[in-house]
Amino acid sequence: MTETTMHPVAVKHLPSFITAPGQTDILFNVVLVFLVVIVFAAGTFYLRLHALPEQIAHQTQKVQLQIVGVLALVSLFTHNQLFWIAALVLAMIEIPDFLSPVTSMARSLKMMSRRRRVSFAPAPAPVVIPEGDKELARADHVMAEPVRQDDTGEPASSTEADTSGKA
Repeated sequence: MTETTMHPVAVKHLPSFITAPGQTDILFNVVLVFLVVIVFAAGTFYLRLHALPEQIAHQTQKVQLQIVGVLALVSLFTHNQLFWIAALVLAMIEIPDFLSPVTSMARSLKMMSRRRRVSFAPAPAPVVIPEGDKELARADHVMAEPVRQDDTGEPASSTEADTSGKA
């Protein structure tokens, strides 16, 4: 006597999503799975979008990457999109590298300081050879002290004249 009788006010043909009492609600289960998938997909998209400035900044300098990462993280937690826009703009701007040349110079100076010490003594004064002294002009090495001449071509003092070979 468990005959199921329909209520006298009920419609004769019911839609398929309405289930009989005690039956599994298929529409509810489909909507539940759909909503769980959509929530996970939206969360993944949201987190990927917030990580976009960091992915762009991975090709830049370390300091710039850290600043972009902090801005993106602050934007994620505060939901203030101005930080995310600032991170994106900073990731796309190429900041000139001022530190590498200075570091290279410092490294070169450090290597130079470790090398053998070279004295930077001034170069010896050039030796003035008188025009008439061919023998002295042909010599490979001049051992005499340099002769200073004034504007007229004469030796500046008598002691220098003695050492030059003129008497």
